Amino acid sequence: MTSRKTLLAIIVILIVVASYIAVDHYVSSNKQNVELVVCNAGSLTIPLQKIADDYQKRTGVKVLLEPSGSVDAVRKVTDLHKTCDIVAVADYRLIPMYMYPNYTKWYIEFASNKLVIVMGQGIKGNHNLSSVLNDMLNPNIKYGFSDPNRDPCGYRSVGVIGLLSLYFNNMSLLENLVIQKIPGSTYNLTNGTLNIYVPPSFAPTGNLVIRPKSVQLLSLLESGELDYAFEYQSVAVQHNLTYVTLPDIANLGNPVYAQNYSKVVVHILVGTENEKAIAMAPIVYGLTVPVTAKHPDEALGLVKYILENGRTVFNSLGQPFLNKPIGSGAIPEGLVGLVEESSGKS
Repeated sequence: MTSRKTLLAIIVILIVVASYIAVDHYVSSNKQNVELVVCNAGSLTIPLQKIADDYQKRTGVKVLLEPSGSVDAVRKVTDLHKTCDIVAVADYRLIPMYMYPNYTKWYIEFASNKLVIVMGQGIKGNHNLSSVLNDMLNPNIKYGFSDPNRDPCGYRSVGVIGLLSLYFNNMSLLENLVIQKIPGSTYNLTNGTLNIYVPPSFAPTGNLVIRPKSVQLLSLLESGELDYAFEYQSVAVQHNLTYVTLPDIANLGNPVYAQNYSKVVVHILVGTENEKAIAMAPIVYGLTVPVTAKHPDEALGLVKYILENGRTVFNSLGQPFLNKPIGSGAIPEGLVGLVEESSGKS
């Protein structure tokens, strides 16, 4: 009798173990069929790809990055109704600005950056900021930045030129480098605030070169077709490019100067229903999982993995991770302990 009970117990255990193995195999194979689509800022591509490759090795979940300008990234969801499992942008403010409340109700700020001026292969010798700005005023020297209407690096570049104009008390910098080169653009300086208005479509003139996203300028710099470009410092570091730093009071990288940055406001897509007034502020990246995500659980898993394991990767690539990521809105329960609650900004 005892032996029969023992045999039955063994059979039951084997059945339970087999069922667990079957379920685990199903889950694993099922995850291998999951492909997360991440609509991300171009400047996030290299660090996110490193993290995504490691995440796939650990979980079997495939991650497909779709780099673009950040404004384009959010509008893929809101205007084109594309299925993006994660939206990761170079300016966290774009998420509440364009995606609240219909496409998401939360976001997380997680990394920072600053703007620099990168030098092309054709520029030789040592240069400082003054000599570079003087070079850009030369009609034979080509300089560039990304499209302000499509990419945060673009409207930040315009804003930084405005800040430099205020810093040097020389509005001709803004007039010569932006207003005269972007047909239809205007500006006014009222009560200490500089407003710059960018039309929804334009063809740059003279020696200004514009591309949809900032990383698309790199090949022109490397080939010598472009002499200077406004880029994120992380992009310069990741591509081993020579660059000139900007003063903290104008580079959007130092929170101490947040109030000074806000003195410049760039208005994008002027005259359209998507027109936005964007005050300059310290650069902070943000991400969210849209309510339209095809794989929301796996997407949250990747977000959690970024928050728990991304610090070393981002720091090593010139994009400092925030000391404590900041969560705003209805943060999903599984992420709550990984972020600091927002003080109410949007």
